[in-house]
Amino acid sequence: MRSATPAPGSRIDCADPRTTDSQVHTSPSGVALAVDIGGTKFEVGLVAASGEVILRRRCATPANADGEQLLSALTQLVDEVLAAQAGLGVWAEVCGVGSGGPMSTAHDSVSPINIRGWRGFPLRRRLAEHTELPTVIDNDAKALALAEGWLGSAAGVRDYMAMVVSTGVGGGIVLDGRLLDGADGNAGHVGHICVVPDGRLCGCGAYGCLEAEASGTSIAAITGAPAAEASRVVVERTGLLIGRAVSSVANLLDLKLVVVAGSVALGFGAPFFAAAQAEIDARSRIEFAAGTRIVPASLGADGPLIGAAAVGFRSLGSLLSTP
Repeated sequence: MRSATPAPGSRIDCADPRTTDSQVHTSPSGVALAVDIGGTKFEVGLVAASGEVILRRRCATPANADGEQLLSALTQLVDEVLAAQAGLGVWAEVCGVGSGGPMSTAHDSVSPINIRGWRGFPLRRRLAEHTELPTVIDNDAKALALAEGWLGSAAGVRDYMAMVVSTGVGGGIVLDGRLLDGADGNAGHVGHICVVPDGRLCGCGAYGCLEAEASGTSIAAITGAPAAEASRVVVERTGLLIGRAVSSVANLLDLKLVVVAGSVALGFGAPFFAAAQAEIDARSRIEFAAGTRIVPASLGADGPLIGAAAVGFRSLGSLLSTP
């Protein structure tokens, strides 16, 4: 389905989400169709160049669904959003997608650990065919890093990490104003740093990963209750483990700021952030890493869609370097 005329110079498919100059921040133009794919919800919206979320639609991520059933639920939301364009007087020129990983080289296919129905699923091509828009996909935490550097808690900062602590745990890293992609575009998977040697089995197949110990899914498995009902002890343990992973990344990459979003982290609030900061302070003792801060993301519920839009704008060369 497509409800708009393609933008000049656009094409149905779109190559690697990375541009030759993959810097972060400042002034995109136009409107993006933004798609956020999470373990518990799908969300689709229209996002303006200002970062305003013009329209959004969401649904629960179908449980125990196969790849085609998942795609059908997603494209239903996409169709609702595209159908509203004429009435709003706006037209998307690119489709940006934030999804859990890992992903294939050039992000042609996705295999979100928390969505078992998609293993090597060619999501980018299928969405490009469906929308007839240039379509790009990147990791949802990398998308968050773009969003927070553009309009949020990391605006104007050239070296930082953004994290999502929700159903899963992910990260996106910006160094010298540039989003790190890595050899296959999967840089930043902080959820798979080992924080508890010989700990719980992770969905990736390893033991003791941060995601296996501190995600919403793992908290529910450990305690028998949703993360929203976690005790103070669980909240502080989660913060400590996040801080442990953050200190390793900060020590390795010389970071001074970590921005955290996601329903678990933001829902746990101040006790979580205090526990994380205390662990960072205890483990980041080398001089250049001292003073690393962990702070809440500031874009709130709009962050995932703004991040997905930023993925699209970045592919058009519209996210430029920080000052």
